[in-house]
Amino acid sequence: MSPIAPLRLGVVGCGIIARAYVDGSAAFDTFEVAACADVNPAIAEAFGAEHGLVPLSLEELIADPQLDAVLNLTPPGAHAAVIRSALAAGKHVYTEKPLATSVSEARELVELAGRLGLRLGCAPDTFLSSAYEAGRAAILRGDIGEPLGATATFLVGGPDTWHPNADFFYAAGGGPVLDIAPYYLTAIAALLGPFTAAAGFATTFTTERTLGVGPRAGERIRVEVPTHVASVLRLESGALATLATSFEAREQYVSGLVVHGSEGTLELPDANQFGGDVWIRTGREDRAEVPYLSRGPQETRGRGIDDLVAALVAGRPHRASGELGLHVLEAAFAMLRAAEEGQTVEIPPLAAAAAPAGLSGG
Repeated sequence: MSPIAPLRLGVVGCGIIARAYVDGSAAFDTFEVAACADVNPAIAEAFGAEHGLVPLSLEELIADPQLDAVLNLTPPGAHAAVIRSALAAGKHVYTEKPLATSVSEARELVELAGRLGLRLGCAPDTFLSSAYEAGRAAILRGDIGEPLGATATFLVGGPDTWHPNADFFYAAGGGPVLDIAPYYLTAIAALLGPFTAAAGFATTFTTERTLGVGPRAGERIRVEVPTHVASVLRLESGALATLATSFEAREQYVSGLVVHGSEGTLELPDANQFGGDVWIRTGREDRAEVPYLSRGPQETRGRGIDDLVAALVAGRPHRASGELGLHVLEAAFAMLRAAEEGQTVEIPPLAAAAAPAGLSGG
């Protein structure tokens, strides 16, 4: 591989998800995590000691000439500021979803990365799993005929039961549409193409939550966003997708994504995870498993970063791209606005130049 690999990454945000990324990085030779920073220096110190990383302040990490890229794992409200600073310092960025908490900020970040000639990647990267690649190949082969649409569901009880600082999940920039829906919106876009419009309904059954874990356990927090949303999305291809996401299904974990075709149905595993079975159902009763070769330890968070580095070396677009993240964010906000206004909301087209990065596989 070219001398630019492996990329040296600095992690910003040493919370729960950071451990998954750092542990998963051992499976890839395209990048290595070398440093970490957190708004709480003590957390960065402890995380660095646990994982063999150099703890730095945010300013030190952004400015460090030994780091090529920033892995942004901060809460959503901090995403735009961290990404902007890292890009301005000449670093590539891979960020957790959502890309930003507003479409205007997200668009600005994508444009800034383009102007500076830097890579901006955005989670989720589960759509790059071998299971979903096998599903996409089945669609392209015509195994289910003409794709008509998709049905996606993710219903859980909410992060207040497992996250010690779950406030941001229930404030502006949070909720199931911005936290959960991106997994399914990204997967549907990768399988069937971009979105053009959204309609639907939203509600909030529980207006107050009680933190269930951590030092703040028992503290009550207000809910400021819809927590149960059902949407219909029109795709550029003419296909229609339905998506239901919820933080109201207590002590449940209901996840599913099915692609409906004129000749059969493609059943895919949890879009929030890597791995799982892929099935094609035809007729009333025939069901056949779609075989695929797993990447083993590389079926993990970090797959999108790996693809970004490989794309950088090859001079091709990367697939978990900022442009795709922007399109997914536009779709998510269209879902929320459609529910609030009681009307269909148009979704801006995905830029033609971005389509290969998000949708073609490279």
